[in-house]
Formats: sequence, structure tokens, C-alpha cells
Amino acid sequence: MKLAPRLAVLLAAAVVTATACAPQTSDNSSSGKDEKTGTLRVWLFQEVNNKPKEKVVDAVLAGFEKAHEDTKVTVEYIPVETRAQRIKAAFNDPDSAPDVIEYGNTDTAGYVNDGGLLDVTEEFEAWDEAADTDPTARQSVTVDGKVYGAPYFVGVRALYYRTDVFDELGLKAPRSMDELATTAKKIRAEKPGLYGIAVGGAYTYGAMPFVWAHGGELATGKGGSYASAVDGAAAREGIEAYTSLFGDDNCPAAKCAGMGGNDTVTAFASGKAAMAIAGDFSRQAVEAGEVKGKYAVVPLPGVKPGSVAPAFAGGNNIGVLKSTSHRTLAVDLMKRLASKQAQGELFDAMGFLPTFTDVRQRVAAEEPFVKPFVDTLAAGTKFVPASAAWATIDSSQVLPTMFQEVVSGKKDVGAAAGDAARKMDEAFGSAG
Repeated sequence: MKLAPRLAVLLAAAVVTATACAPQTSDNSSSGKDEKTGTLRVWLFQEVNNKPKEKVVDAVLAGFEKAHEDTKVTVEYIPVETRAQRIKAAFNDPDSAPDVIEYGNTDTAGYVNDGGLLDVTEEFEAWDEAADTDPTARQSVTVDGKVYGAPYFVGVRALYYRTDVFDELGLKAPRSMDELATTAKKIRAEKPGLYGIAVGGAYTYGAMPFVWAHGGELATGKGGSYASAVDGAAAREGIEAYTSLFGDDNCPAAKCAGMGGNDTVTAFASGKAAMAIAGDFSRQAVEAGEVKGKYAVVPLPGVKPGSVAPAFAGGNNIGVLKSTSHRTLAVDLMKRLASKQAQGELFDAMGFLPTFTDVRQRVAAEEPFVKPFVDTLAAGTKFVPASAAWATIDSSQVLPTMFQEVVSGKKDVGAAAGDAARKMDEAFGSAG
């Protein structure tokens, strides 16, 4: 898909406005330097098909180098899987560290805690385009009220369903979570070879909307001080709603308890499931599967009929390392990489959803497939606690363990949620 001429013109005008003024200079870089010439190093994530991304980035770099004489930029595309080790190593070795990095938005608090990211609050607030940033995307670059980067793109999940199966059985897309459960079980009863909806015990971000839709939270608190809330009454209702989808009447626990997000997408794409919770970023996999041309997408319904369940707002950010000796240039490059024009072009090239609400609405008008995901974002999304403890909680599989204990019958919801809450609180306490 190509951006419409009108959109391209609006985006071009926006980026000219954003970069017309000279970037501000501040002095909280730990290097104590702010050189205005030289070479800037950038680390971005390597995509499965990286060429389209490279084309977008190269255009940004060409504009940057033209605007700044005697300045060059080198880019290295690093594997996502090894990002944590490489980036943390860079924090400890300023001489070989990049100036600008792409990082996962759930990594923000941990990287800030490590002292690696530069506080760019002043520049972000002065950036005209920032006013249109989605609130949850802005939250993903914010720790203790300070901004440590610019949102780059956002990813969100919705409900994929098989139109051929629904038409054959005379079904309509579910409008509530109760309807979702009954529809899934009806499909399984009529077609025992299919999962009604593919769910996974290790699929944290597919499960969390059930907790949030019932009024529950992962944790409460702010300012770096958090306490787990997964054992609260509302959260337990959500856990019960999600885990009730495991069983022979929908997705057998023996097969589904260990499934993660990719597994559920694969089950749907291969024709083994009539529904799945999957992201806008899952489209390529689905299109390459058996269900191509036989599916549609709607927002994941909430508890009340017609409502939308809050989704986790995933995605990536662009930040500046605190050790940079080119602070002013690095911040300007950060803004250019994450600008409205660059995000629009990145959507065009890769399908990554923009973090700017106005740009997102425009691309949705150009590409109907995007609309359910944009509607999901507009209905309100959630994010993980802005604590360095989240990396520990996530890597320790605290939440998947909780779901799997319930699904397997090892513990009831109350016991599993209580144990998960204690582990989360230990992590929060250790993080300070």
C-alpha cells in the first residue's frame, strides 16, 4: 500500500515544521560533551525482512546529514533476541556505545534504572509533534515523570476469526467476553477438529485484556513504587474468565497450557482454530497460512456487550544513550527517526502502527485492515508497571506460571494469584 498524496503532503509538512527550528541543547549528558560534528552511531532492531525498514531509515539519515554539515551516521541492525545483553554492555562501555538506540517499550524502566538512557523531557515537551502522541505510547517512554525517548511504533492485539466457519455455522463475531466463550465452545462442539479460540497458558499479553476488562490491574502504585494487584477480586475474575477457555470443550489444557502467542497465531493461520487473539503485526503470518482470504478482525470484546477489552500497547521506542558526546545531534536524530513522516513511511513499508493518533487515523482510512486495531487503541490501552522489576517478573514467567497452575488444576485461582502476587512484590521490593 502506498500513502495517499494528501497524507504524504500532510506528513511532509509536519516534519518540516518539527525540524525547522534548531534543536535545543541541554547539559545532562554524562559525557559532559555536546559535539556538533562527527559520526553518530545508531543501533536499530533487525526485522525478518529488513530491507523496507532500511529504506525508510536511510531517507531519514540523508535528511539529517544534509541538515548537519560534517556529520555522518552509521547504523547497525542488531538481533532483537540479544538486545538486552548488547545494550546493557553498551551502558558500561561508553567508548563503544551507540548514540541512539531502538528499544522495546517494556525495557524503558529497566534501562533508566541502569542509568543508560538520557532524560530528554525538555526536548520532548518542546517538540510540536509530541502533542499528538498516544497517551499510552507516551507512558512507555516515561519513568517517574521524566521522558527517556520517543515512541517509534505501537503494536496491539485484536480478535481474528474465520469467516468461512462463522458463515457455515450461522455465527456472528462475539460482542462480549461471555459471547466469546459460548461461541468458541459452540464451534468446538460442531467441529471437534478445531479449537473454538486458540489460547495459551504462556500467552501473557493475550490473557491480560481479560484481567483489565474485569477491572483488575497488574499492579498499583507510581513513582517507581509498586505493589502487585493480580490477586485482587477483579483481577481474579479476569483470570477465571481466561482460564475457563482451556478444556476439552475449547482448547484442551494438555495441548494449550504451554502455548505462547506465536503458537496461537500458528494454530489460527494453519486452520486449526476458528479464533485467535493476535496483533496487527501477525497479519503476514496469517496471510501466509491456510486461512488466507477466509478471516476478518474485530476488537477483542470486553465484559459489556459492544465494549472493547483494554489491550496491551506493545511496540518500540527510540532513545539516546546518556553517554553520548553528541547530545544535541542525537536528540535531533531521535526526533527525525520517530517523526510523523518517518512513522507514516514505516507503516507503509512494514505495517507498524504509528504512535501519533492523527497519523494512525489517516493510515486506517487508507488500509481497512488497520481499523480494528486503531479502534482498539482509541478505546484505551494498558501498559506494564514502569518499574525495573518488570524485566525480572517477565523473564521469571511469573504470570504464565500463574495461568498454567490454574489451567492444569494444580491450584485454584485464588492460590495461584496469591503466589504470583508475592513473587511480583518480591521483585518490586528488590528493584527499590
